[in-house]
Amino acid sequence: MRGQHPTLEHEGRFWTQGYQAVAGLDEAGRGAWAGPVYAGAVIFDPGATDWASLAGVGDSKQLSPMQREAALEIIQTQALAWAAGWASAAEIDAVGIVPATRLAMRRALEHLSLHPDALLIDALRLPEIPLPQYGFPFAYQLSLTVAAASIVAKVSRDRWMCEQAEAHFAGYGFGQHKGYGTRLHQEALAKQGPCAIHRRTFAPIAAYLRARQDQATP
Repeated sequence: MRGQHPTLEHEGRFWTQGYQAVAGLDEAGRGAWAGPVYAGAVIFDPGATDWASLAGVGDSKQLSPMQREAALEIIQTQALAWAAGWASAAEIDAVGIVPATRLAMRRALEHLSLHPDALLIDALRLPEIPLPQYGFPFAYQLSLTVAAASIVAKVSRDRWMCEQAEAHFAGYGFGQHKGYGTRLHQEALAKQGPCAIHRRTFAPIAAYLRARQDQATP
């Protein structure tokens, strides 16, 4: 499946049933140790979108940062509507990562300027949303609309993490690793301990906090 370019097959199934505002949804940051989980939502016009211009839109994980930024500009030009939503590290700790991911997706839908009438979602479903929806694994590799949503989510989250690194959390390397568990992040965590945007319920952070508590206990 790697290297496969996403198509409009799943969108077409909804379009042929009369659903025109089909929103694709995907997340970014679900596995990170710090920062929010983001979701992107994108709606294309089945009759007016310049599909050829979207040739560079694909799985955000397989694109370079520059390619993602360029793809986002095209998506913003071609989409009927696009938006990002998020759930904070504190919300992730409070409800768990999967419910928080759904929360971020619902917020992305709320931020859309156009109300969708059907949803394509990577891996999840949104039971609280009373719309026809299809959630399936690797949707960001198979559906062009979901791939576009993955780029919206990824670029939006990366920008937020870079802003936080510069403004509030120097020394953690968030601008480089975006909160994922790299060696640089592990070294920074060992030196400085968790900060306000670390996910305290995630195993590496929870283990660090337990070890620090054990050391402080006489």
